[in-house]
This record gives sequence, C-alpha cells and structure tokens, in this order.
Amino acid sequence: MSGTIKRLLVYGSFSVMVLLSGCKNSGNGELTGVRKRGKYLEPLPLGMVLIPGRSFNMGPSDQDITGAITPTRTVDLATFWMDDTEITNNEYRQFVYWVRDSVARDLLSQKFPEFKPTTSRRGDPIDPPTLDYNVRLNWKKAEYVTELEQLYYDKTERIFGKKEIDIRKLNYNYFWVDLQQAARRLNAYDYSKQAYTGSILDLNGKVVPIQNRSSFIMSEAVNVYPDTLVWIRDFTYAFNEPWAKLYFSHPGFDEYPVVGVSWKQAKAFCMWRTNFKNKSLSGKGDYTVQDYRLPSEAEWELAARGGLDNSMYPWGGYYTRSKTGCFLANFKPMRGNYSDDGGKASVKVATYEPNGYGLYDMAGNVAEWTITAYDESTYNFMHDMNPNFEYNALSDDPPTMKRKVIRGGSWKDIAYYIQVGTRTFEYQDTAKSYVGFRCVRSSIGDDN
Repeated sequence: MSGTIKRLLVYGSFSVMVLLSGCKNSGNGELTGVRKRGKYLEPLPLGMVLIPGRSFNMGPSDQDITGAITPTRTVDLATFWMDDTEITNNEYRQFVYWVRDSVARDLLSQKFPEFKPTTSRRGDPIDPPTLDYNVRLNWKKAEYVTELEQLYYDKTERIFGKKEIDIRKLNYNYFWVDLQQAARRLNAYDYSKQAYTGSILDLNGKVVPIQNRSSFIMSEAVNVYPDTLVWIRDFTYAFNEPWAKLYFSHPGFDEYPVVGVSWKQAKAFCMWRTNFKNKSLSGKGDYTVQDYRLPSEAEWELAARGGLDNSMYPWGGYYTRSKTGCFLANFKPMRGNYSDDGGKASVKVATYEPNGYGLYDMAGNVAEWTITAYDESTYNFMHDMNPNFEYNALSDDPPTMKRKVIRGGSWKDIAYYIQVGTRTFEYQDTAKSYVGFRCVRSSIGDDN
C-alpha cells in the first residue's frame, strides 16, 4: 500500500471520529435540531376511540326526500379521537358540580383568604390570585354556611320551602383565542410599523382596534345547567312532567344522554373538559395541548360510517332491522310505535351494538351538535381537506345565522334522519329534549 493511500485512510478515519465526537457534543456546526425535546407518546383517552383519517364520499347515500339535492363530495380528514358514547347526564353533572363549587369558592374567597393563594406550588407569586382548589370546601362549616346562603334561592322563591342551589348563578366563564380573526392578513403584525394596524369584531358585535396579541383572546360566560323544561316545551298536549322533574337529577337516568343542552353549553363543556384535563397534566412534563371540542360535520359523518363506504346506516345495509327482526337503533319506527325499538324516548347509551369503529348510538337515541354552521350550500364551497364552516353568531344576529348542524337523528325521528348522510339543524341558543353531543380531540403526531 502506498504512503499516499495510507495517509488518505488515516485522514478519513480521523475525520469520522471528529464528526462523531462533534455531533455528540456541539454538532460541529451541523444542523441537528433542538436537543432534549423529549418523546411524546399519545395516551389512550378514557372513553374515546381513534378514528383513522382517510378520504371518503361525504353526503347522502340514498335519495334525498327533502328535495334539497345535497351533493356528494369527496373529502379527506385527519385522524382524531371521538367519545364512544354521547355525553351522559352523570358526565355532564361533573361539569355542573365543578361550576357550582367554583362559584362557592369565589364567594368564600371574598371573606376567607385561604381560598385565594398568593403563591404557586413552586413559590412564584400569582398575579392576579386564582382560586385554590386544594383547600377543602366544607359546605357544613359554620362560618362558611352564612356566606354560602347567597348561592341558594331566596326564601321568597323556594318551592314548598325547599332549599336549593340557584341554578341561574351557575355560570362558567371561559376564554379562547380567536385564531380565525388572528389569521387574517389585515390583522397580522406590521413589522415595518412595529404595531398591529387591523381591527377585530368582539363578541358584542363591535369593531375594535387590535391593541396587541391579547386582543385575540375572547371570553364568554355561559349558564351550564340543562333546561329540564324542554320535555314539556317540545311537545304540546303531552304529559312529560316526570321526565322534566327527574331526567337530569335522578340517578336512574345517570347513563342516559344529557339533553336540554344548547350548542353554547356543549361548547362550554368542551372548553371546561380541556382545562380540567390539561390542569391535571401541568407540572408532569407532558405537552398540554389536548383540546376537546365538538366535531365538525365531516368528522361526525366519517366516524358514523364506521369504515364503510356508501352505506346508508352505521351498521351498513339498507334496513333498520337485523336478520332476526330486531331494530338496530332507537328512533321512531313505523307510524309512531316508539317503544317497538326498545325505548319510548332516549335510552341508556351503548344499548345498541357499536359501528365498525366502536362508536355507539351514531344513529338515533339523541341527535348530536357539531361545531359546523348550517348552510344549504356548504358542500359547494367548503375545502376538500378537513372541511368545515364556522360562524360565531352574535346574540342580535338573525336566526338564519344561528343555525348549527346536528347529525344522527333521535328517538323521535323517522328512519331518514338517522342515516349517516342526512343533515339538519337547530339554533345555537336553543335546547331540545332530543339533542345531545359528544366530544372529539385531534390526534397528535402520526396521521394514520
């Protein structure tokens, strides 16, 4: 071997060693990415199933009897998680109780400083102070009882003298970032002027200039208690008083889907669930970006189809009965024989068999809110990737602008409305005895 070749081999070996050594310590000037970012393995959310993202034909799989001539559109969605059942009375009650306790703690914090800490667990100052949920809330403690009296109905409003929580005071205050307005080019930060020059529409319908990035933070207060009188209001000349009195409050209905919840209340529940989950993860080194939300109309339909293409129902086929003659969902069969399918009104969640994805009651039982605003021509202008159309209607907007898509049909609907491609609507500020909801959560990382 010549001296030249030997020198080349030695030099090459030396270069490799320097490169490996450099990568281990400083990267030797090479692009190595930010170190020690950690690995994220998405945990299985309790009570949810993974809906693989895919392309599918969105729209009716049968003749449209309403004459709306809704087109069929090929769309593609990202992977997401979805609750395997509708949110139940007992699950929603956890939200109501949390709000009740928060209102109580807020009242007590005005007189008892232990409910409002001045430092965090790490000793950092808190500005402004927040409620301390680690302090036990004792409803029977003598000095607390007097202060909490204002949380109950006044004696003049009590029915038969019964002491009850005033549900009008159970308001949930929450915040979110309006990314839609933030993404508009006119609202972008002007680096040449070192300032924001655009303006946004606040929740009161006023156009206000953007002061800084915090201007995109929106806040809203929503009363969270379900409207139990929907059982009477929705049906003229019918005796549904027992449901109005017991459906949400009695433990016998705990596993039934919650109803009497408006679109705004369902949205507030999703925000609370997000904050409740992420707070439990804070300080554990996890990436707290697990946002729960209402599904888009397209996500709901993809999930309802259960992996089946061009099928009328979640179970496939053209019929609402099994081979043995049993109904496969809770709806209004025949000419109104409500009990023929196993339930006069709503029934316990997961009473019927799940679809191919493991989701229960995607047809019938109660219809479900989606985040999507209803428009007859949505299929014509929506994008074909992760399609959605949202509009945050203001309180004084016309009713047409307050329509939100509901899907799945309910116990009071005929078979047409429980088909996976059928779409209809309710108004965002109304509650019904036949409309509930379930949550979804976007999947993080690999898209299946």
